[in-house]
Amino acid sequence: MSPGAFAGIMALMFLLELPDKTMIATVVMSTRARPSSIVLGASSAFVVQMGIAVAAGSLLTLLPVRPKDVVVAVLFLGGAAYLLLVPERVEEREGEVEAARERSGTRWREVSTAFTVIFLGEFGDLTQIQAANLSAKTHQPLEVFLASSIALVAVSFLGAYGGRALQRVVPLRFIRLGGGVVFAGLGLYTLVQAVRG
Repeated sequence: MSPGAFAGIMALMFLLELPDKTMIATVVMSTRARPSSIVLGASSAFVVQMGIAVAAGSLLTLLPVRPKDVVVAVLFLGGAAYLLLVPERVEEREGEVEAARERSGTRWREVSTAFTVIFLGEFGDLTQIQAANLSAKTHQPLEVFLASSIALVAVSFLGAYGGRALQRVVPLRFIRLGGGVVFAGLGLYTLVQAVRG
């Protein structure tokens, strides 16, 4: 994988996670616990989830090329529809509810709670599904795992230490719109390639 493609995956995953409920949960948890504990727990959960995602993507590569491309295209288009059609208020509400369960306590409790909230919140989430897609599309699971993990760990730091300030500068609706347009483009391109064979 070229350095440009690696950086592109990092950028895409970073942008997709910004308007997500797990990012909101990270921001809210950091107001109730040590940000360093939240970063450690959330980052660990994201890395484990990216491992699960690329393993699932590797299974997709076992399909014949055309059906695999159709599945990947549908998942990209589904991600685009989600970003473009589900209001950010829904993501904010879900993230706040998940984080509200977190209570301050020992460092170990803060880390384990952050891990649990993010791990459960990320299951079947857009970034997890798209990491599986990218792994299947590129046939380079290690590179997708590393790029996605780095991006999501960066989001953990941003959420724990500066999430509220970021949301004042860049409204979530713009981030969601940009991600939706990128995914729609990827989905349409992959679908056209599948049809052409």
